Amino acid sequence: MSEKRPETTADIVSRSTPVSRAQLDRGRRRRGRYSVDLSSHMAECDANYHKLMRLFPGLREQQELDIALPLVPAQHGADSVASPADTGVTFQVVERGPYTTLLRIVVRNGGGWMALAAAPDMTVRVYHDALSAEVVSYHNQNRFHGVYEYPNSRMRQRDEKVQLNRFLGEFLTVCLEHGASNQPVAF
Repeated sequence: MSEKRPETTADIVSRSTPVSRAQLDRGRRRRGRYSVDLSSHMAECDANYHKLMRLFPGLREQQELDIALPLVPAQHGADSVASPADTGVTFQVVERGPYTTLLRIVVRNGGGWMALAAAPDMTVRVYHDALSAEVVSYHNQNRFHGVYEYPNSRMRQRDEKVQLNRFLGEFLTVCLEHGASNQPVAF
């Protein structure tokens, strides 16, 4: 066979292999697989940054922020109310760089509105130059891929990374709406 490219359509067709019906069906199924909607994911991370900055405006200077979450569980009664001092959230700066901050979010639980096993313990990378924030670690699990085949060895959801960042946004919204500062306010 010569090194030159085929000149005619007949030459190209004569060298191609026919595609079976099964190969076509596999190709169609692959197109239906989950794929990341990058623009909405980035919008979620950008919104998380702005929520975080509203909640912790001194993030670039302060080392820690502590807020109380005086939330009441669904069942009402004298023994079901958690005191505001029991439940709270601590935002700790773990690492600070010129363009990024690594922030650990820990929920203190006094046995109130959130079970200890479900209390979020996450690390968030805050990108000050890109005005974005994303979860990089959750309950000591890290390195989240954009898409997972399902099932997988760690039993992560196909869109685990998207779900974690959406959860961060919802959690920050709860903190903004119901949180109260545990630090003294100077007038």
